[in-house]
Amino acid sequence: VQLQASGGGLVQPGSSLRLSCAVSGRSFRAYDAAWIRQAPGKERELVAVMPWRGDRKWYADSVKGRFTVSRDNAKDNLWLQMNSLKPEDTAVYWCAAKTDASPLYRISNYNFWGQGTQVTVSS
Repeated sequence: VQLQASGGGLVQPGSSLRLSCAVSGRSFRAYDAAWIRQAPGKERELVAVMPWRGDRKWYADSVKGRFTVSRDNAKDNLWLQMNSLKPEDTAVYWCAAKTDASPLYRISNYNFWGQGTQVTVSS
């Protein structure tokens, strides 16, 4: 399966962005999915998780209440709606997926990755 993230850009604090992840190659239906980011000089951070069933969404504390993950299995798409963006949200964002039953909340378990999209929040 191939993933392609898009939608990043340069925005001011308080703005919104919607990241998209298009999936191709195989049906996305059975894949757990996640958004992961890495800020300059920092380790990769799991931002949001969307299990294949669509239940038990999970968010990092740093984005809870501001970001919303969603998916449409019929359209093989994953999204991350980011509101009230802060400078500390500046990072490269990746969408990632996995098919096995390994824990959802470990970045290393995601074995399919799209190319990253840069999000910069600055005034």
